[in-house]
Amino acid sequence: MRQRVRWRFDPAAAGWALGLFVLLVLLATIGAGLGWIRSFVGDVLAVVWVHCLLASVVWLRPPARPLIALSVGLAVEAAQYISQQIGWQVASPVLRIVLGSTPDWLDVVAYLIGFGLACVVERRSVVNPAR
Repeated sequence: MRQRVRWRFDPAAAGWALGLFVLLVLLATIGAGLGWIRSFVGDVLAVVWVHCLLASVVWLRPPARPLIALSVGLAVEAAQYISQQIGWQVASPVLRIVLGSTPDWLDVVAYLIGFGLACVVERRSVVNPAR
């Protein structure tokens, strides 16, 4: 029986995670005036970033990592919806930027696109695993 989870460090995935993090920070700060590019593309990249974070420290059977990354995005969106319904608001402006504060179905579409990209990355890493 094959092992389902294996802890390890993948420097290539960590490098991609760091690069995507920098890009996400730039989108959140300098890209504040870019409208849909900031929000939609940022949400797509956020799912791929979570996937790369996971890939840098753990091996899981495909498609577990992309599914976990998608689940994180959907959980954030669900939390936004619930908090809006009960009238809660995140006090920290930084967390409002990072997590968002308004639920939107287009965010879910962006997460699904990010999931698709993460699946492509996952498939490539299975074909060419890091050693």
